Amino acid sequence: MSAVVEAAPAPVAAPSPAKPRGRRRRALAAVLVPLGFALAVLALWEAVVRIAALPPFILPAPSNFFSVLVARHEPILMMAAQTARSTLMGFAIGVSIGVVLGSIIGSSRAIYRMVYPALIGFHTIPSVALIPLFVIWFGAGPHIAVITAVVVCFFPVTVIMATAIATSAPELDDVLRSLGATRTDVMVKVALPRAMPQFFGSLKLAITGAFIGTIVAETIAANAGIGYVMVVATNNMDGALAFAALSVLAAMGVTLYAASLFLERRLTGWAYRGR
Repeated sequence: MSAVVEAAPAPVAAPSPAKPRGRRRRALAAVLVPLGFALAVLALWEAVVRIAALPPFILPAPSNFFSVLVARHEPILMMAAQTARSTLMGFAIGVSIGVVLGSIIGSSRAIYRMVYPALIGFHTIPSVALIPLFVIWFGAGPHIAVITAVVVCFFPVTVIMATAIATSAPELDDVLRSLGATRTDVMVKVALPRAMPQFFGSLKLAITGAFIGTIVAETIAANAGIGYVMVVATNNMDGALAFAALSVLAAMGVTLYAASLFLERRLTGWAYRGR
């Protein structure tokens, strides 16, 4: 009499908490390490200013301009909101135009060869040098900051997107076309996903450029925004006010950079090697 032995199902291992814990640790380190470095720089700055007894109009101590920021936070934040609006509006318009135009240029070899050299030529012109022309064409006002941010963001996104799509594995494109895929299929399912890491790299350049363009435009052709605060601070020899405005601007730039980095990791995590 033979006994029939039934194999018992293997127990399902419980998910290890090590991975979520490791991810939390890395996320916490990504915040604390830059924050600790910034605090160390501010502490060193404070010590140098106090030891050297530098006058505030030359180089104010962090405690000095942070106290100004607290005391005059309402007008400074109101001006910062104007700068943020102009920057974000120009950034969104410039990136949208850059993505569409870059995709069109990169999707056709003929268009790429014809347009790309001219695009590089225009890109070598400093965008802020066009601000006086914008004032002549459109008049002075906050809209000049938006137009400048559009121009500054438009070129790097267009150039990088066009290059990324034009060089996105042409042999794979040929294989897909031979299997019956249309040009639209290749663009949507291959070229654009493969261009995403380069696209987010161009966003980091565009964010920085948008803030630079907006601030320069506000110092020349606007009566509101952080750029205008810098002009007022310079005329009054108020170094503390200038650095208070710059600290708010730096905080906005870091926030936008962190947002783009979060989206990049969410959408293009497959492109990065695990560590």
